Amino acid sequence: MKQLFSTLLAGFLLMSLTASDAQTSAGSQPIKVAIAGLTHGHVEGFFKKYLHQPDIQVIAIAEPDQQLAARYATEFSLDKSLFFTDLKDMLQKTHPQAVLAYTNTYDHRRVVELSARHGIPVMMEKPMAVTADDAHAIAEAARKGNIQVMVNYETSWYRSNHAAYELVHDKSIGDIRKVVVHDGHPGPQEINVQPEFLAWLIDPKLGGDGALHDFGCYGADLMTWLMDGQRPTSVTAVAQRIKPEIYPRVDDEATIILTYPKAQAILQASWNWPFDRKDMEVYGQTGYVFTVRHDDVRVRLKGEEEKQIPAKPVAAPSDDSVALLRAVVLDGAKPDAASSLETNVIVSEILDAARRSASSGKAIRFGGDGSSR
Repeated sequence: MKQLFSTLLAGFLLMSLTASDAQTSAGSQPIKVAIAGLTHGHVEGFFKKYLHQPDIQVIAIAEPDQQLAARYATEFSLDKSLFFTDLKDMLQKTHPQAVLAYTNTYDHRRVVELSARHGIPVMMEKPMAVTADDAHAIAEAARKGNIQVMVNYETSWYRSNHAAYELVHDKSIGDIRKVVVHDGHPGPQEINVQPEFLAWLIDPKLGGDGALHDFGCYGADLMTWLMDGQRPTSVTAVAQRIKPEIYPRVDDEATIILTYPKAQAILQASWNWPFDRKDMEVYGQTGYVFTVRHDDVRVRLKGEEEKQIPAKPVAAPSDDSVALLRAVVLDGAKPDAASSLETNVIVSEILDAARRSASSGKAIRFGGDGSSR
């Protein structure tokens, strides 16, 4: 365990200095981005964190809802000249280096297809698509336009998840046998998300099937990442509408079971947790690792007692969504696997199969090419 502790902590100072140096040198060239949509509540966090950062410049915002646009313009002192009501018009006139999509999930396909025609990379909020068909259309548009498409998950930047990945891949806990992922919160209405955000989260066309899509995507992404892009052999899901008086059109509770030839994952997605949570348990042949919020892990190896250990910093640019976007667009870096188009096509296939399984009460079998039945 002493060696493991040293491994997880090793390079803390070096990696911190490296990340700082990388940000300093890259900061001389801001990436020019355009915002597609303001209906995804995460855009508020983006503005608060990045609007005045020197390494990124917002040059345009497309939002057809003029009242919503005016609200954000006032709240963040945004120049009205930045705003467009039409995405196509904005792209033609402003020529950004990247598009950040903060629309509903259903509109991700249109954002990518329009951006791809102009050769502009896209980073969107999770999940990538409402259906597998839309995910495949996004992948085809990206191929034709020769653009990168990335999906921003909060969990992609957690030190704890990267520590778990390392412990799996250096065989410290042996081959994966079972993964249990817990994601969610008390519910979007209960935590008072913005009204425009809530409106599409509870619309099955625009946001998918409630908690299954909103939080099942995290576990599907993490498991696909841990399994190095391997598709499951089957997907089984159960979903419930525990609070139909609040969410009459979508399910607020879902459990998804993924099977692999020698492993299994249980994804617990919920709008009924008493507290916000994003954590997972990874069980290998000889040990386990549990993530503890953002920065710690609990580890137990064969013949040893469990210990809670701080995870080491994640090396730049994989520690931040904008840092990664800049590295991909400006420096030609490859997207991290958790954020990549390839991984998220599989995530979309899993969610699509999970919805069908929950509806039919049957397991959905997967082929190696992503086909399912």
